[in-house]
Amino acid sequence: MRRLAIALLIAWSLLLPAMGHPDAPAMQQQRPRVALVLSGGGAKGMAHIGVLKVLERAGIPIDIITGTSMGSIVGGLYACGNKAARLDSLVRAQDWTYVLSDREDLSHQSLHEREKQNTYIISKNIDFGAGISVDGGGFILGKNILTLFDALTAPYHDSIDFNRLPIPFACVATNIIDNTEYDFHSGVLSQAMRASMSIPGAFAPVRQGDMVLVDGGLRNNFPADIARQMGADIIIGVSVQGAPKTAADINSTASILSQIVDVNCKNKYEENLSITDIVIRVDTKGYGAASFNAAAIDTLIRRGEKAALLHWDELTALRRRLGIDSRPTFKPRLSTVRVPLPSTGVWKISELRFENMSANDEAFIRAKFRLHEGDSITADRADIITTSIRQDLYYKTAKFRIAGNDDRTTATVVFTAGEKKQSQLNVGLRFDNEEVVALQANAEVPLRSRMPMDVELTLRLGKRIMARADWSFHPRSFFRPTVSYIFRHNDINFYEYGDKACNLTYDRHTARLALFNFNIRNFNVSIGACGDYYHHRSMLIDREPEHLLLADTRDKGYLSYQGSIDYNSEDEWFFPRHGARFNARFAYYTDNFVSLDGSTGLRDYTAMWRMAFPVGRRFALQPMFYGRLLCGETVPLMLSSTMGGEWFGHYVEHQLPFAGVGYVELARKKMVAAQLQGQLNLTTNNIILLRLAAAQDGDTFSSLTDHHTLLGASLSYYYNMMFGPIGGSVGYSNVTSEPYFFINLGFVF
Repeated sequence: MRRLAIALLIAWSLLLPAMGHPDAPAMQQQRPRVALVLSGGGAKGMAHIGVLKVLERAGIPIDIITGTSMGSIVGGLYACGNKAARLDSLVRAQDWTYVLSDREDLSHQSLHEREKQNTYIISKNIDFGAGISVDGGGFILGKNILTLFDALTAPYHDSIDFNRLPIPFACVATNIIDNTEYDFHSGVLSQAMRASMSIPGAFAPVRQGDMVLVDGGLRNNFPADIARQMGADIIIGVSVQGAPKTAADINSTASILSQIVDVNCKNKYEENLSITDIVIRVDTKGYGAASFNAAAIDTLIRRGEKAALLHWDELTALRRRLGIDSRPTFKPRLSTVRVPLPSTGVWKISELRFENMSANDEAFIRAKFRLHEGDSITADRADIITTSIRQDLYYKTAKFRIAGNDDRTTATVVFTAGEKKQSQLNVGLRFDNEEVVALQANAEVPLRSRMPMDVELTLRLGKRIMARADWSFHPRSFFRPTVSYIFRHNDINFYEYGDKACNLTYDRHTARLALFNFNIRNFNVSIGACGDYYHHRSMLIDREPEHLLLADTRDKGYLSYQGSIDYNSEDEWFFPRHGARFNARFAYYTDNFVSLDGSTGLRDYTAMWRMAFPVGRRFALQPMFYGRLLCGETVPLMLSSTMGGEWFGHYVEHQLPFAGVGYVELARKKMVAAQLQGQLNLTTNNIILLRLAAAQDGDTFSSLTDHHTLLGASLSYYYNMMFGPIGGSVGYSNVTSEPYFFINLGFVF
């Protein structure tokens, strides 16, 4: 017993020093602690990755990281254990146009939502109450960038002490309530990074308690003082600030705003530089905070490497001072937290939780997707469910988390919803040399009811005027019944063989009921009935067109039964490189529910099929087959087939595109066509298109080959921008026997 007591006393004496100090591991570290400070600067902060590459090559251990804005993003991801090469791959792989927006992921949207996303240049969530709140105070709500941060910071999703990360970390935000600095040393890592980079006015602020947090650069853009407070003995700092502007440099609105930001970011800057042992200044001339294109990112990373290499002698001297072997290898610390699930694989649900959702909303999602504990789920399916939470239940944001259990075969699945949105406003603007200017506005208003439903109001102003109201129901299935009323006023010139045949001004009233409107990702099926009334205000005939000799030009109403199938797996709406698109539509037109003018109703068969095949890195081929067949004795003028232009149904509903024809050219009752398009991506956004088209038309099937083959070709250049394609086309066809030129600026609607 005496020997045992002595042994216990000796053991206690050895353990007591370590137990008596909360920072025992730090005391055991004999060498000085090295901190890395990363400044803010928007896209210019990509240069931090190049600096990290050199620090790894030099074998400099990083014990502490502090950062602001983009420095908090790069620093936070590095603190999670990501090497510089991994960060390089991550930033190059992102679609920053999508990440820095609130757009939905195209791959999980319905075709209707995808079309809206490629129609409107501005989409805003608006809450009406005592006042009006637009996206929480920022042009961009930031849901996509937060989703990205959540994914990249896994498994650190919960509120944690940032000292528990593989590398202790802190970042800076600004509380605009009292204009004070707020330093994140704990919390949800992705939220802290999101707050630190919330540029006022551009991104909605992050609200935390009584604080409204925006970009930390307004108070401390180079947080070396925080690194010192965290116990740093040696500080390496990276600044991506440009040279101070002169009066001559400040000559535009953008430069004025940039100067205001730069001046505000000088708080504590000089003081923090003075306590930094090695200051690495990156030359970012020619690039700004918004330079997120691929070429800029590549250049900025390389400039970061170049700037760090200028300090190579200082870094190697520091390594010797730290007593590190002259041939170091970088070994990132391993996290002690359970590793995240891979993005692929099937997981059995052991527990299913819904956060920040009402009981009715939870029941809706469970019923729609037939979710139960014990079922299997994939990350892709979970992503589809979050899309439904946003689109069907009108939450501003939604995300999921799949946490693997210890057995590595089951998982806890958590769906978290953000705030509810009241309504969404969308605005589109376009220009072309045919219609000049057109404006379209759309408002989507969700209705508070047990079954989710919404009303959409759309107004188009221009040469073609359109007003539309849609009332949609969202039952606990993928069917979405919709009732619609549409008014159109059109003033259109019809051409025949390149010569103007007539001008028609008319009004069209349409009432439509889609009883079955099945939407799921790339696929839509719609079945319903439609009533149309056409009122011809005026018709000026330049010459009697042969295509309209049998057309009915009376004011009249028509009742039709319609069904359509749409499929679209193309990777881009306007300039796809791979995927397929298919559309088939059937309509049966009558004037009394059964017949048309005492005969069998008019049958309308329309179809289009297109495939996109990549050929190398920059070129793609896109063959397309399409046509329209009208079967019936009488064809009303407004149901007649037309051809021309670059898009289906652009000026009139039944318009078929045809290369080399720029006008609305009258066609016969039956038309079949083929087009081969070659697409060359000179760069990501600079695109050249070459189209070759051929067609046959006739009034009967037997006469399709009686007329000469219609041939056309066009050459186009477009620059694909966030607010739509900008460019023009030149073409020629034997239909018109003359060249044409067309300019388009903006999305097509």
